[in-house]
Amino acid sequence: MHQHGTDLRMRALTLLRDGASNADVARKLRVPPGTISYWKHQDRAKRGECPGRPVPQCPRCHGRKLDEPAYSYLLGLYLGDGHIIQNRAMRCPSLSVACDEAWPGLMEACASAMRSVFPDNSVCRVRRKGCREIKLYSKHIWCLFPQHGPGKKHERRIALEPWQQEIIDEHPWEFVRGLLHSDGCRVINWTTRIVAGERKRYEYPRYFFTNLSDDIRRLYTDTLDKLGITWTHCTRNGNPYNISVAKKAHVALLDAHVGPKH
Repeated sequence: MHQHGTDLRMRALTLLRDGASNADVARKLRVPPGTISYWKHQDRAKRGECPGRPVPQCPRCHGRKLDEPAYSYLLGLYLGDGHIIQNRAMRCPSLSVACDEAWPGLMEACASAMRSVFPDNSVCRVRRKGCREIKLYSKHIWCLFPQHGPGKKHERRIALEPWQQEIIDEHPWEFVRGLLHSDGCRVINWTTRIVAGERKRYEYPRYFFTNLSDDIRRLYTDTLDKLGITWTHCTRNGNPYNISVAKKAHVALLDAHVGPKH
């Protein structure tokens, strides 16, 4: 490897500081452009001219203002179809929310919420079979999602911290929207009635929320109670995993604040 002397390096730095381009200096002094770029970077770093990347700030650690409506929605998505992973190959944990490819609007809403809650971090979309993972990396994920832990969510206790409950109480519709967008759906049920001696078909909309975790279902129903929404258990195969909202006026409220996935 060819070694360049100190005098040559100082000549290059003088030309660069006077405004010459890297390419011009490389041609004039017959030094590889990569070497010129490296010398310039080192010189700027010593003089404190390199801007560097901003250090991400955390609402819990540094007191940065948190976008609470976006956080309430993202928390609902996480409790439904989200997970946090960190392995030895990763420098910091990742937060992922699985979104079906049939719902591009949901993917965009999830990505937007992540960007609002973690404004200093990049959000990416990872293609999986039949779905996309909306994903970001941050050292402060665990600060904002203390519900993480080993194993599946329905096999461990899920409880909100007091500061999280305050946010949910302030923004309950966003939380309900996140839960329904992850583990819920709006369907059209039907039944038949005898009208004037004739059997007629009757259709009505209904919202379902399905989750194996007793704790997560309780968080959902507790929030519905505070909103005055009537709900019922819809047991299937002896398992009370489904929460149904079918009352016409309350379905209308969910339509106004949540709406079907798109």
